Amino acid sequence: MHTMKRWSVDILVSEESEGDAARTWAEAGLRSEEGANLRGHGMARKHPADVDIPDIGDELAVSRALADLARQLRQAAAEDISDSSGGAWRS
Repeated sequence: MHTMKRWSVDILVSEESEGDAARTWAEAGLRSEEGANLRGHGMARKHPADVDIPDIGDELAVSRALADLARQLRQAAAEDISDSSGGAWRS
């Protein structure tokens, strides 16, 4: 039997600058057809002395949001394994 599922990740990026400093926030939201709904968050800061290259802040913030999302997904899987097997999950 072959089964396909669709999981979607939406990424929102927000930037705020004040003078020479800037901050970028990212939120990565995971939705599955089965109803899973997780949100990862990440942030990046531009030092006032750094060259202003907004793509770098976007990349760092998004990568951190995805890493947070991956951590949460792994934790959810560990809890599901523990609940179904009665024992702790070992990676």
